[in-house]
Amino acid sequence: MCAMNVKVHEAKKTHIMINCFKCYAEHGLGSVGIKGLAEACGISSGNLYLYFENLDDLIIQSTEYCMSKVEEEFMAKAPANVSDLWRFIDEIPYWTAEKHGKKYRLMYQIYTHPKYREYGQKFFKGADRRYTEYAKQLEGKLGIPYEKLTGLIYMLVRASVHYALFEDEFYLKSQIDVLKESIELLTQKYNSGAQNEPEHSV
Repeated sequence: MCAMNVKVHEAKKTHIMINCFKCYAEHGLGSVGIKGLAEACGISSGNLYLYFENLDDLIIQSTEYCMSKVEEEFMAKAPANVSDLWRFIDEIPYWTAEKHGKKYRLMYQIYTHPKYREYGQKFFKGADRRYTEYAKQLEGKLGIPYEKLTGLIYMLVRASVHYALFEDEFYLKSQIDVLKESIELLTQKYNSGAQNEPEHSV
């Protein structure tokens, strides 16, 4: 397959993954058949099998691809400086719920299913690495060791995802309050109350 054909093939495959995942997110994993997926992609049912071995392969690959894009978008919204940190922490759970709530609900439906659980484990191990790398980038800005920051990132991500799943304000506020206080305490510990400590009131 020549380079041009490879690019066309990959672009079409990406189009299918995005549209199938969206279709599942809107209607439910068990509510859409091959015909409905093909219609959502604007292709014939048989053409789906030009890109995926079977329905399970389509579900696995589309989930990994689409949720990795959600993760990238989430991290891209992270503040570039410490002074913007509290705004980000306050706003990101609501942004996540509004924009990606259905996708998170679908992801957990898929990755907790016995058939797909091993793929979920693989995906989240990748997330472990990516969050650790991001924590290393933040270390110099906050003056807090990245090992501690990784845990704080997980606290924010889990609070945001939980809110996206259940819109549980009590859980969200409890987690965010502890997260902010933890940042303050760690900033004081490692920077002796350094000038970079963000101002806020919990």
